[in-house]
Amino acid sequence: MAEIVMTALLIFVARVTDVTLGTLRMLMLVKGRRLPSAVIGFFEVIVYIIALSRVVNQLDRWEYLLVYALGFAFGNILGIQLEEKMALGYVGVEVVVGAKSDDLISLLRDNGFGVTLTEGWGKDGPKDILTVIMGRRQLPRLMELVNDHDSHSFTIVMDARKTMGGYYKQRNKSK
Repeated sequence: MAEIVMTALLIFVARVTDVTLGTLRMLMLVKGRRLPSAVIGFFEVIVYIIALSRVVNQLDRWEYLLVYALGFAFGNILGIQLEEKMALGYVGVEVVVGAKSDDLISLLRDNGFGVTLTEGWGKDGPKDILTVIMGRRQLPRLMELVNDHDSHSFTIVMDARKTMGGYYKQRNKSK
């Protein structure tokens, strides 16, 4: 019985690990980070084969199939959570507010964000579209500032695969 539990635990941990690595690898690939993606993929495949071989060699053990599937599910959750914590790359944020957004622009710039203003027209008339490109780590602070200033604004967050030039909020290096 102890051997079955240990094997099931090994399968579960290996599957969580390989799926987590796979999730991170795919996210790195999407962000154009080829070398880290390849390194992660190398280890992902090794762990995957270890987990799969334990299940395939004992197909009569339904418990192993169950923990293999559970490991897959938990690996997806863990991979996404890790990627969110790492907050790699840049995002582009568009904030659509009513015209006369000078106060919000000043607030954002005073907090170190580069803001580009574009005028637009919405269903109810003129709108200002504020565009901010920044590191993903700064997103919660920007969202807090925008929401505190104008909780009725419409905000879009887009992943920016590559950026070049422009002004970016500087990271606080004292942390």
